[in-house]
This record gives sequence, structure tokens and C-alpha cells, in this order.
Amino acid sequence: MNDKKSKILSYVTGFLGLIGLYFFVRIMMVGDSVLLEDADAQNSVLSPFITYSIFLLIATSLIAVVFSLINLTKNTEVLKRTMLGVAAMVILLVIAYVFASDAATTDGMGKVILDGEAGTVSKWVSTLINYSFILGAIGLGFFLFDFVRSLVKN
Repeated sequence: MNDKKSKILSYVTGFLGLIGLYFFVRIMMVGDSVLLEDADAQNSVLSPFITYSIFLLIATSLIAVVFSLINLTKNTEVLKRTMLGVAAMVILLVIAYVFASDAATTDGMGKVILDGEAGTVSKWVSTLINYSFILGAIGLGFFLFDFVRSLVKN
């Protein structure tokens, strides 16, 4: 990155940090006890800070996604590997969905828990739990493979 762009980026980052510091000082000046008890103080001090934080989160997320997509389109080899990775994740999700249960969720006494009825929500919750287990098992497998390989090397 050239020096001019770096300076501009530093100024923008510093400005955003100063805005955050301003909100932090406002919160500290009001104090914890007032913020816990007074709804008007919460709305006048905390709400703008939360809105600013949400704005920064959305902006940085969009910037990260947009620049990642731009870099993927510039390098076709990386795009191919990324698409293969996404396809593998989709295949694993389909496998998790196939083995998921859509039965109602019950407690220890056999009663259906609140919002635990049988149906599509239960199916997707079970799918994502299975998906987490599959990804965890794959990660653990690679970890153990790498660990054993490093032992054999030494």
C-alpha cells in the first residue's frame, strides 16, 4: 500500500477511535448507578454508543466480504479452491440434514419442552448439532494426524 493511502487510512481509523473515545467518556461521566436506574440516561448515553458499534460492525463486515470477493475474482486458482471448500461444506451439511431427527424435544420426564415441538425447526436444530459434531470430528482428526506426524518426524 502506498504511503498516501496508508496515511488516509490511519486518519480514518484515528477519527473512528476518537468517536469511540467520546462515547466512552460520556458513559464514564454519567456513571454506572445512574445508567442502571435511569432509562432516559440509558437512551441518551448508551443508545448512540450501541448504534455506533452496530454501524462499525456492519461496515467492517461488508468491507471484509467485498474485498474478499474482489480478491477471489482476481485470482481464479484461489476461487477454485474456495468453491471446492464451499462444496465440501455443503455436502457435509446435506449429510447432517439426512441424519437429523425431526422428533419433539423432551425433558427427563418425557414431556415436550417449551418450543420443542416436532417439525422443521427441530430438524434444523438437530442438523446443526450434527454438523457441529462432524466438523469437530474432522478438526480433531486433523489435529491428531498432525500431532502423530510431528512425533514421527522428531
